[in-house]
Order: sequence, then structure tokens, then C-alpha cells
Amino acid sequence: MTVEQNVLQQHSQKHQQTLLNQLKEVTGTTDIQLLQQALQVSNGDLAEAVAFLTEKNAKAPQQDETTYYQTSQVPSDRYISVGSQADTNVIDLTGDDKDDLQRAIALSLEESSRAFRETGITDEEQAISRVLEASIAENKASLKRTHTEVWSDSPNPHDRKRIDGCPVGLKNVGNTCWFSAVIQSLFHLLEFQRLVLNYSPPARVLDLPRNQKEHRNLPFMQELRNLFSLMVGSKRKYVDPSRAVEILKDAFKSSESQQQDVSEFTHKLLDWLEDAFQMKAEEDSVGEKPKNPMVELFYGRFLAVGILEGKKFENTEMFGQYPLQVNGFKDLHECLEAAMIEGEIESLHSAENSARSGQEHWFTELPPVLTFELSRFEFNQALGRPEKIHSKLEFSSVLYMDRYMDRNREITRIKREEIRRLKEHLTLLQQRLERYLSYGSGPKRFPLADVLQYAMEFASSKPVCTSPVEDIDTSAPPGGTTGQQLPSPRQAESLGPTSAPSTAPSVAQQQRVPVHKPFTHSRLRPDLPMHPAPRHITEEELRVLEGCLHRWRSEVENDTCDLQGSISRIHRSIDLMYSDKSMMQVPYRLHAVLVHEGQANAGHYWAYIYDPHQCCWMKYNDISVTKSSWEELVRDSFGGYRNASAYCLMYINDKKPFLIEEEFDKETGQILSGMDKLPPDLKRYVIEDNELFDKEVEEWDAMQARKAQQEKLDLASAAAASTADPEYMEQPSPTNDFKHLQEDTERAISRAVAAAAAAEQDRSPEALLNTAIKLEYARLVRFAQEDTPPEIDYRLQHIIVYFIQNEAPKKILERTLLTQFADRNLAFDERCKSIMKVARAKLDLITPEEVNMDAYEMWHQDYRNFRETTIFMVTGLELFQKSNYVEALVYLIYSHQYNKELLLKGPYRGHDEDLLTYYRRECLLKLNEQAAAMFESGEEPEVTSGLSIMNELVVPCIPLLLAQDTEKDLLAVEDMRNRWCSYLGQEMEANLQEKLTDFLPKLLDCSTEIKSFHDPPNLPSYSTLELCERFSRIMSALGRVSSSGR
Repeated sequence: MTVEQNVLQQHSQKHQQTLLNQLKEVTGTTDIQLLQQALQVSNGDLAEAVAFLTEKNAKAPQQDETTYYQTSQVPSDRYISVGSQADTNVIDLTGDDKDDLQRAIALSLEESSRAFRETGITDEEQAISRVLEASIAENKASLKRTHTEVWSDSPNPHDRKRIDGCPVGLKNVGNTCWFSAVIQSLFHLLEFQRLVLNYSPPARVLDLPRNQKEHRNLPFMQELRNLFSLMVGSKRKYVDPSRAVEILKDAFKSSESQQQDVSEFTHKLLDWLEDAFQMKAEEDSVGEKPKNPMVELFYGRFLAVGILEGKKFENTEMFGQYPLQVNGFKDLHECLEAAMIEGEIESLHSAENSARSGQEHWFTELPPVLTFELSRFEFNQALGRPEKIHSKLEFSSVLYMDRYMDRNREITRIKREEIRRLKEHLTLLQQRLERYLSYGSGPKRFPLADVLQYAMEFASSKPVCTSPVEDIDTSAPPGGTTGQQLPSPRQAESLGPTSAPSTAPSVAQQQRVPVHKPFTHSRLRPDLPMHPAPRHITEEELRVLEGCLHRWRSEVENDTCDLQGSISRIHRSIDLMYSDKSMMQVPYRLHAVLVHEGQANAGHYWAYIYDPHQCCWMKYNDISVTKSSWEELVRDSFGGYRNASAYCLMYINDKKPFLIEEEFDKETGQILSGMDKLPPDLKRYVIEDNELFDKEVEEWDAMQARKAQQEKLDLASAAAASTADPEYMEQPSPTNDFKHLQEDTERAISRAVAAAAAAEQDRSPEALLNTAIKLEYARLVRFAQEDTPPEIDYRLQHIIVYFIQNEAPKKILERTLLTQFADRNLAFDERCKSIMKVARAKLDLITPEEVNMDAYEMWHQDYRNFRETTIFMVTGLELFQKSNYVEALVYLIYSHQYNKELLLKGPYRGHDEDLLTYYRRECLLKLNEQAAAMFESGEEPEVTSGLSIMNELVVPCIPLLLAQDTEKDLLAVEDMRNRWCSYLGQEMEANLQEKLTDFLPKLLDCSTEIKSFHDPPNLPSYSTLELCERFSRIMSALGRVSSSGR
């Protein structure tokens, strides 16, 4: 076969598959033979094929079958944005008119065919286009947002600097998490990485591409090479894939917006790569069939063996990504078994001639990279929209494919028959066991062994001869008041209907309302039995009954145990059916898992990829690349927990290590890594980008050095003006904060004078200063060591307490105390003034060698930061107490962040982190609740305000909770997301649906990238006394909230 014939055949196969997919989507028919028959009858005319299928369905409704050909994509209308206007050509399909249905289908096909004829672009490509256009538009629109909404890079390039050996992340440039997940999974297939990096376009198209595919694919290949090269050798923590996404976007023309489906994008990406490599392969091969490395890497073949209307057939077909249905299956093998068999298969390998139809699939050739699409979306016909399937599906890290290979066909059929027989026996045993475990004929069922035990307990209880109501004392009404005794039921019968008590109660007695005492009036007599018991039973009866019940219970327990043992053995036999070595020769190891979190209409993607060199799983979540574990992968991927589940599984042949092994230098024999693996053109590209980044780092460092130098000059100027008294120790402002410190100092001097007089010691100013400093220091040490309640924090009252608790150097403490006694405001008397002068003289004598002034300034700056953090915290908690959550959040966010930075230096540098974490989380939950209530109102101003709260306050803070990675924070994020995702299943106005669809991807973004937030508010100046009072007040109020609530 010539190259041209080969290309024509591939094009014909793709075209036929496209027609089959269109027919399947429009008619809902899943029987491939029937679809192919319709195309043959209609000679490829879609309208006639639909009419044929519609008439056939009207005569004999199709059975609902699960087939291999059902893909994981939902119908194409899932890409229409919610709330968009429908087409004006509306046909009523609510009635039973078949002509209307056919007319609607024909109109749909006509529109699709006309678009294809006019543009040469399929519906699938248009869907890709809509998503890519939306991604780029989202990225460009982000530049126009206010600073509260921008998801920007950190201005500090050191935060964006790659750690040696750490993989490079990909920036989300606007709903492109699907792009990141797929590209990372393929990039870490080192064989694929090598193919892309070493790709060179055919020489004949370097000057001018000759057709649309070449014009589209070749620039994309170059941008993909550039992107891969940056992921190999960049100095950046993450890189921007915008240019590659731009190329994808420019390939199509559309303006619709929707987040892209991972499997669909992967399919299209591999198609483009296949076309690009096909051009190169055709140029390189002379006189022989070209080999396409993309086909050899990702495509395999299977044999379809079956019977159609009594006639046997065998067809060999090629496959790439293999679609699997999830609903109704517990693990991957069950999905595969169902996908490999469809229809009535009993007649496939029987000698009898049968009219039944069905087929089996047997792999004849598996690709080195085996990809499974897990179909987790289904279209809800009643609601008219797609829904996600959240059911649990297990898969293993190693998958043996032997049972599905054509060479093992006969062995597998025998084993399948054995498993079928075991499962039938298992069903019978489970039904018998269920009768033992759920015994009874009513709505409530109990284990039979328990029923017999209860009967035994009843029979063995102490006999009681009286009626259960006779021995209750009813002579005293509730509350202990005296009243008339009521007759028992038997006494009432003996009295008869006309009998009456001899003395009737007075009117006052009849009208008396007893005092109700709920804890005393219903109290039972001590001798009343707690459980029912038989009234009359002889010793002989009890002995016989107990013997029977004991024997029956033992028999039931033995039968139950035998059934459970048999069920366990059958389960084990089924599990071990394929465990012999002959069926473990085709191992595939899990390479990557692509995870989707959210609902059908919106969500977020990330990937888990195995690192064979570090022997661990890595989580690739846009710019965030972190070490993970199999346990975390299972939690996020199996489904059934939260809204996250695996969407695509990528396995690699475990016997082909070249897929994930580094390349060796042919001359030196050493492993090529980093920049060494790049071809010359890409090496230059990466070096240029790294030089730009280095320049950015240098400019940042120079700017920071200038700022630091300016700060030192400012500090020196302030020191020259006022002998460098710290601002919080002397504030000649309206707050008069210095007064409390001045009073402490004067008290210390007075005590020193009194102590000197009592001991008849030296009363010179220098001696008094030394004594006063010792007394003041001893007082502050007691404060630092005192165990105080939460509402008292001596650190706020004096800087020395803060220094002592955080083990500041002795010289720092001495200089700070000297500064306190050198305060010019000490004017209590002449003695204080003389002591102040001595203290100032001592300060002047201290040399830089004795006290490191940089360290001194650092400690004092830390204390200023502590006070500032306290003001943020107190203000935020006060606003939270007043239910002003919008304003409170800003203060709580910054207090938590600043406090966290303080605590990194020591446990006593800041406040209780759990307290701040709790109120930050609660504030976000309150705001989420508030915004959701506004959205539910449906009123335009309320909805806008609610979404504004979410976009400007809640969404930017979610990465803070995710980065904290505490269970309660993660659950809070999950609660917030679930609240908004729950609206997807509700009926609402079109404009609300549109706003919700636009908002949810932002909420569901799982990236831990910290997004920019409001600038910190300006803080007022508070005196120490005012700050301590406010702190005490708010902490006392919070103390009434139990710590268990936090």
C-alpha cells in the first residue's frame, strides 16, 4: 500500500468514526452494528440514517446496553453556556409527533454538516475552540480586574524561584487546569518528552506550510517544544503556557465559553501530534511505510469477534484512549470485563446456529502507554443536562492485562465461565445469609440469632403475676397533691357503668390544677421490673424452653458462620482466578491519574504522577508541585468521597523501562539531565529566559538593598533627633502612652531610694539607678513567669516581658532598660532627673561592639510587629463579635498571616494560632452563608452583592485554608464548595445559571497559589493601657465560647 493510500484509508476511518459518533449522539443508539447498518443503507447520508434508526426504534425499542463505544463525553450541548439564548428554529418535541422529531434531528445534522462544509472544522474542534478562546479571554480579562480580584504572581521573584531538583509547575492562565494536568502527565513520560524536544519540522514546510493542518500543527509543536524545554531547565518555580494555548485558540474561531474536558483535549492533542509526526515520518521514510512514533506509543489494536443476526464476524480495529463506563462497577477490572463483552455472548463460542447478536473484544496489540477514560458524566434526560457520577471505583497501581489478550482467549473464557458459576453460587449463599441476618416478615428485620437471644432473655426474666398497670400508684396526682384514687381497669369492670363513688369530689377539688414536676411525678416504684417478663411459667416449661432456644441459637450461629466462611472462600477464589504466573505476563504500572473535582458543568483538574527516581507520587496542581502519597491519591481518585474522582488513568508497560528512563550520552555513557538533554536551539531559548529571570532577581535585590539603606538612614536621623527612644516607649501623642512607662520607672526609682535608705547604702544617682534597674527587672521577670488567664498578656504591658519570654540577649535587655530610665519625661523630682542623666550618660558610653545595633533594632521591630498584629487581631475579633464579617475578615486574615510569621521565630513571639485559625475559618463560613443567602434570593442587587463577596473576599482566601492543610480548614472549604455546587441541580433563572457557571470554576480551583488580597488597613495609634483593656475585653468575651468549639 502506498503512502497516499495509507493516508486516505486513515482519513476514511476517521470520517466513518465521526459519522458514527454523530449518529450515536443524535439518536441515543449505542449498538455499533445497527449504526453501521444505518450508514450502509443510507450510503453515508446522515439524515436518511437517522430516519432509518428512528423507524427501527419505533418498531422495536432498543435495550439499554453498556457498550465499549459509549464515550466519556456528554453530548455537545454541554459546551453551550448555561442561560444562552436558544436558536430561533424551535421545534416542539414534547408531543408524540415522529415527524417533528425527525425534522429536529435533520435540522441539527444540516447545521452541523453546513458548518463543516463551510469551515472544514468539526463540532468537536469547535468545542475545543470555545474553551481555548474562553481561557485566553479569562487571562486577558484578569489584567483589567481590580487588585482585589487579580490572581497575580508574587512581586518577589525569590518566591517564584525553582528549588533545585523540584519539577516545574504550570501557571493557570484562565480555566486551563485541564491543560496543565494533561501536559504534566505527558511531559513526565520521558520517551514522549524526548520525542517532542527533538522534533524538527519537515524541510519542505519550513518556508511555507501547504495546508491548514501544517499551518496549525507546526507552530503548536514549536511552542510545545519551548514549553517542554522551560519545564526541563527553567530557573522559575512555574512557567506560563499562554503561548501554546494561544496557538490552540487561534486554530479555531468561536466565542463560546466552557471549561474543557480532559479526555477530549488529550484526544485532540494526540491527533495534532500524530499529524505533525506523520509529516516528518513521511519525509524520512523512502520507499517504505512510515512509522509514526505517536501511533506506536499511544495506539493499540483489538479484535472484535462476534455474531450479527446469526453470522459470525471478526474485525481488527485500532484504539487510542479506551473509554470505560463507571456506573455500576466497583473496580477497574469489572469495567474492563463489561467493555470487552457486549450483547448475548453465550452463542459466540457455541456450535449451535443462533440469531443472537453480540461480540467480544480481545487485544491483539497493547500500546506502551495505555490510557483509560473513565466516563463519570451521564446526560440526565429528565433535567436536560449532564450530571457527574460520584460513585467509588477502585484501581490498582499494577494492572495485569493478560486476561484481555487474544492469545489467552480460550483460557480467559474458561475462567470467565468458572467465575460466572461461582458468582451464581455466591448469590444463592448471600440470599441464604440475608435470611439469617434480616429475619422477620414485617418492615423491621433483625438477625435471627438476636431474636432467639431476646426470647431467651424474656423467658428467663423474673415472673410477675400482676398487670403492668396495677402496681403503679395513681392515688397521688403529679406534684404530690392529694386527689381521688382512680379505679383499676378490673375494678371499673366490677363497678359497672352505672356505679359511682360514694363521695363525689368538691367543685374546688375538680378545678384544682396540680403543679407539674417533671422529674418526680412519673417516678416508678423501685421494685418494678425494668423489662417485660412472663407472668406464669413453671420450672419445667422454662427448662424445656431454654434448652430449645439455646440449641436453636447455636444452630443458627453455626449456619451463619458456615455461610460467611463459604462466601469468603468464593470471594477469594474469584480474586485469585487470574493470579497464576501465566496470567501475569503483561504488567502495566500506573503512571498518572488525572483528577476532576466539581460537577458536570464546572470543576478543577489536577494530576498525580509517579516519580520512579524518588519512588513517590507527586501532585501537580497548576503552579503547585508537592510530594504526595498513595493514600492521598486513593482519597481523591477513587470517588465516593467529596466531589473529587479520577477521570483518566494512564498506565505504562512495566516491561518497557525506556518510557520513563533518562537518556544516556552516546559518547560518555553518562545520564543526560537538565540542560544537557536539550537540543541547541532550545538550550539557547532556556538560557535567554533564565537570564531574564536572573535580571529580575538582581533588580529586586538592588531595590530591596536601597530600601534597607534608606530605612537605616531614617533610623539614624531619628536617633540623632531623640536619642533613639523607641516610638512605643515614648509617644508624645494624644494617647499619652509614655505615661504608663514613666509611672513604672518613677515607682522603681522610689522603691530604690526607699531600699537604699532602709539599708543605709550609697544614695548616689548611679547607685540608685543600678538598684532601680534591678528592682524593675525583677518585677518584669515575675510577670514573664506568671501563669496568666487568656485575657491578660503582660507582653503588651512591657517590651521587657516580651524579650524575657523570647530569650533576648542580655545586652539587648540592659540597653532597653537603660533607655527606659533615660527618658527625658522623667520630671518627678530632681533625684529622678539626676538618675535620668546618669542613664543617658551610660547609653552614650555603650559602643557598637558591646551591643549589636542591627540585632537591637531587629528585636524592637519584632515587638512593633507583635503590637501591630495584636491590634489587627483585636479589631478583627471585635468586628466578628458585632457580626460585621466583611470588615472583620480583612483584619483576621492579616492578623493570622503576621502572627504566623512571628511564630516562625519562636512559640512566644505571637498569639494563639488555633484561636486565629478558628475565627478566620468561621468568618469565611459566615460570609459564605451570607453570600449564598443573597444568591438564593434571586434579586439582582442581592445576587451581585453575594457574588462580589465570594469573588473579592472568600475565593482569594481559600488557598490560605488549603495551604494550612488542617482537617477542619479542608472540611470548611469542602462545605463552602458543596453549598454552591448544590445549586447546579436546582431550577433557576437563566441569568443566575450563567453567573453560577462563570463563578464555580474560581471557587473550585484547588490551587494553593496565594492570590492578592486587599491591602492591609491603616491602624490607629493606641496607648498601651487602651490596647490592654481592649485585648482583655475581647478575650473575656471569647472565653465564653468553649474551646471545644474551636
